Amino acid sequence: MLKNILPRGRSRSLNRTQKAAIAGVGALGAAAVALTAVPASGQTTTTSEAAPTAKVAYSTKQIQDVHAGVTGQLAGASQKVAAIEAKQEAAAKKAIAEKKASAKKAAAKREAKETTSRSAQRTEVKKAAPKSYPNNLDGWIREARAIMKKHGIPGSYEGIHRNIMRESSGNPKAINDWDINAINGIPSKGLLQVIPPTFAAYHVPGTSKDIYDPVANIVAACNYAADKYGTMDNVDSAY
Repeated sequence: MLKNILPRGRSRSLNRTQKAAIAGVGALGAAAVALTAVPASGQTTTTSEAAPTAKVAYSTKQIQDVHAGVTGQLAGASQKVAAIEAKQEAAAKKAIAEKKASAKKAAAKREAKETTSRSAQRTEVKKAAPKSYPNNLDGWIREARAIMKKHGIPGSYEGIHRNIMRESSGNPKAINDWDINAINGIPSKGLLQVIPPTFAAYHVPGTSKDIYDPVANIVAACNYAADKYGTMDNVDSAY
């Protein structure tokens, strides 16, 4: 701004008068600045000392344990996460194990039920379809012995067969019409030539009440022989 004070075309060197004028302008500017700093009350405050500058403390010592502290916190967080994940994994494995055990138990229960059902069905089939025997002397003797076994009546196949052949030659309709029993009106009948009173007394429940029925005749005769002789095996003649 000072250069504008000099007239154009005049020498830029300052004489004493110009220097004095410039100094006066500077003094007026300083006075103006001083007036703006005067408080509204009109009182002036003279400060002999500048306000002290706040001191900032600096340290050249390196901060310790910051990295270690952060690392420790991260490690602790990682351990917590790992513990939570391990717990969740254990719970999942336990749930799977329990589910498998439950399924295995249910399967075993179903298998046991099905096995029982199959067993019951087989039993029913056996009951519904009793063992069949051929309708001949061999079949009659074997069926008679099966019934005798249930009732505890002794008698071997050989002993029964031997006495049948002697008494009737294997004819289930055979009848004796000449011996003392016939004379008395109670002739011997059937495979083992049993008189009607003896057949009735030693008849085994579950067999036919027909004296000519081969199986019923054999069982009743063997029951009588067991009572009188111990077993049909001990009989070698008329009995």
